Amino acid sequence: MERKSAAGSIRNKERSKKKFLDAVGKILKTKGYTGLKVNDIAATAGVDKKMIYTYFGGIDGLMDEYIRSQDYWSKTTSEEIGKMNPRTDDGGRSFAEELLLAQYEYVYNNKETQKLLLWRLSESRKELKKMTDTQEENGKFLFDTMGSQFKENSEVFRSVMAIMVSGLYYLNMFSSMNGSIFCGIDVNTPGGRTQIKEALSFLLDHTFEDLKDENKE
Repeated sequence: MERKSAAGSIRNKERSKKKFLDAVGKILKTKGYTGLKVNDIAATAGVDKKMIYTYFGGIDGLMDEYIRSQDYWSKTTSEEIGKMNPRTDDGGRSFAEELLLAQYEYVYNNKETQKLLLWRLSESRKELKKMTDTQEENGKFLFDTMGSQFKENSEVFRSVMAIMVSGLYYLNMFSSMNGSIFCGIDVNTPGGRTQIKEALSFLLDHTFEDLKDENKE
């Protein structure tokens, strides 16, 4: 009986922790990170707020565990990379496009990720910094795949990719928060999003062609 009771206690604890983590996500999506207050989280979770301190050591511990649970770059991206079989005959151009399009669609369909991106820009937290570091580590896989493709132009390529990645982030967050028309394109419609994807392909084509041409003697 004691063993059964202990197992039940563990299950209750895990259920309560999940309720807290789900509550953080719900509030983050609807109110943003500024709405993450102890009383509101507890009320949304339907669990006594004292349990936040018991299970997580306090609000900071809860926030950090939530951030870790939503770490897209250490989970989803690594899974996506594992499913891909990068071509070598095009210098990694198709691989780069697959990764950028996967990011574009994921962020558009995941409101919590959008709010986390805003949070990362607005507050300095250890776990948020870890997310950025993990993103950089996984991004390195892409650049390593290119090998010596760009030689002395590798830094230019990284800079172009930085603009593309951040641009796709911004378009998704803009469309979610402040409207859908950007530079005359409705980025919330299938047609508008297709235009963005075609533009991405265009930019990648010219990036790979121009940087490779500069390497030719």
